[in-house]
Amino acid sequence: MNSDDRMAPGAASGGYTDDLPEIAAGRRVLTTAAQALQSMAKSLDGEFIRAVDALCAVNGRVIVSGMGKSGHIARKLAATLASTGTPAQFIHPGEASHGDLGMITPADACLMLSNSGETPELNDLIAHTRRHKIPLIGVARNPDSTLLRSADVALVLPPAPEACPMGKAPTTSTTVTLSLGDALAVAVMERKGFSIDDYRLLHPGGQIGKSLLRVRDLMHPDGLPLVGPDATMREVLLVMTSGQFGCAGVVNSDAALIGVITDGDLRRHMPDGDLLSLRADDVMTANPKTIAPSALAAEALGLMAGKITCLFVCEKSAGTGPGAKPVGILHIHDCLRAGVA
Repeated sequence: MNSDDRMAPGAASGGYTDDLPEIAAGRRVLTTAAQALQSMAKSLDGEFIRAVDALCAVNGRVIVSGMGKSGHIARKLAATLASTGTPAQFIHPGEASHGDLGMITPADACLMLSNSGETPELNDLIAHTRRHKIPLIGVARNPDSTLLRSADVALVLPPAPEACPMGKAPTTSTTVTLSLGDALAVAVMERKGFSIDDYRLLHPGGQIGKSLLRVRDLMHPDGLPLVGPDATMREVLLVMTSGQFGCAGVVNSDAALIGVITDGDLRRHMPDGDLLSLRADDVMTANPKTIAPSALAAEALGLMAGKITCLFVCEKSAGTGPGAKPVGILHIHDCLRAGVA
């Protein structure tokens, strides 16, 4: 039977009936995983804290290992730890037995994953950690397994069934192990005080890096188009046209920003008569929007949405409102060229 033949009468594309076996299978898998995750969350205890303690105390790297599907989860966990401030490396247990044990030093800690806890390929790794007194965190379902009996910290997976109809294919167990690894990584990064700036340094590329750019990374700190409130409009026009920003900031005797003059301000005062007879404070827009250099560039782009093309950047210590001292200027094109969205 074609899958389209099983759609509810009159249903649009994708409007399949709820009683189809595929829908039932999908819901069973997701429900089983959700129940196992809830059980895991409730079972977290002092062993979880001891695992966090061990990971935070590492002077070298966290060596993560597992075989088969557990190995795939281990690779992901090593990447997550590394990207959140804890140097980590995946080592394949088979390769470890053929020389890669030399990559593991007493300054490291090992995190080993095995659903059964009896994966024979892990035995040489376990023995190596015991021989050199390397901290070992084990993750397995059976608390009496070789891995967990050997480990310094034993994290026991909940006794949840696999979701496949034969109860064999790693499904629920890998989901729970992956989530437990994420829980460890997040707890460790919070314990270490891993900040958004730390994250940006480790993720300079891609959309994540762009989204974490700061205003100070993109602003122009030199050659700011600034004039005093008593400046003639002839002087203002020279400042506005000599730069690339098409605006001028008006600062008082304390070098604090009190206003801004844009093309729009010039057009609004054209009908008043002789524009050149006016002063800067006659034309400026008082209390302009400004932004701090530590703000995210995405925030600046949000402030400029609409009619604003430039923002003066003011020191946070002096505030970001009226009276703050400008230390830079940011054009909307600076954000767009950097890929900030």
